[in-house]
Amino acid sequence: MQYSAPTKKIFLETHNIRNLYSGFGQFNFNLAKALSKETEFLNEHQLILNCNNDKVKRELGECISYNKYLPLTRYPFFRIKKNFNLWHSVNQNTKIEPARTSTPYLLTIHDVNFLEERKGKDLELRINQLKSKIERSDAIVYVSEFAKINTHNHFKMPDIPEFVIYNGNNLNYKYSKYSEIYCSGYVPDKPFIFSIGQVVEKKNFHTLIEMLRFLNDINLVIAGEMKDEYAEILKQKIQTYKLENRVFLLGPISESDKIFYYKNCLAFAFPSLREGFGLPVLEAMTFGKPVFLSNKTSLPEIGGKDAFYWENFDPEYMAKVFNEGMIKFHNNKETYLSAYKNRAKQFTWENAAKEYMNVYKSILQ
Repeated sequence: MQYSAPTKKIFLETHNIRNLYSGFGQFNFNLAKALSKETEFLNEHQLILNCNNDKVKRELGECISYNKYLPLTRYPFFRIKKNFNLWHSVNQNTKIEPARTSTPYLLTIHDVNFLEERKGKDLELRINQLKSKIERSDAIVYVSEFAKINTHNHFKMPDIPEFVIYNGNNLNYKYSKYSEIYCSGYVPDKPFIFSIGQVVEKKNFHTLIEMLRFLNDINLVIAGEMKDEYAEILKQKIQTYKLENRVFLLGPISESDKIFYYKNCLAFAFPSLREGFGLPVLEAMTFGKPVFLSNKTSLPEIGGKDAFYWENFDPEYMAKVFNEGMIKFHNNKETYLSAYKNRAKQFTWENAAKEYMNVYKSILQ
């Protein structure tokens, strides 16, 4: 397809797209993919991704331009000196900034969880980094109302335009493709609760293990990268409660295996303490699965009124909420199935791309 020469250059700082197994990588890729389909916009605007990933380039094609990502550009002396009409800092954690301080600047804030997760000099560095980004921004996008509120609670915000643009549900594209999916890993032989995410303390997975002691004939499957000592805590709890035959820590799994577990689980559980958005909630809803969530941070906003919520993490109380929720679900199954699937469909990358394009235009004007 031939495009006329675009008049405005928009740089998307998307170097995290190199790792498509990370949350930021998926966000970068799916936003870029949706933007790449907006041909009318691309006739007048040149989108430039900071990207070395050949797989991404093949999929997105030549309608988008690419800047070769160099790690050195994290340092002030080596910052990118090219002229752009707009710089979009797609992830608030990036150290890569434009050399020209006059370049119009859009910032996407996903969360400020680091305020509770970091300490000492590391925390101070992260605070100063985000503060600097906020101060130079011409507009800010948040991925949820909670992310906006939490940022305002901790940072002095300038009088600039602010927007909330929800992420898309990645599985909206893939649901029909995986109608006959199989599992290459562990296949549960009993009804099971599924959960997924990085196995770190804020995900609060240990509460599910403790809850399982008060549930009969149900297994628990937890998938996700196990990257710190919290995984050992989970393993110890499994041994202490003699749940080796009922709780399964899978580590990272493939996309097809993930969909297998979503499709075949009894329910999805996500007791996370801190989420800027909470994409797995929508992924589970794509398959009409009952979702049980903590009532913390952004999860009520994303889960909506038909999800079931834990207000605390006492294991007997959690089991009671689970049992009562499953009874409500099965007594009104068609209503819940319809509500979950319809909610999952509301969050699309097409909508997100259109909203971002409107933000780009507002800054460029």
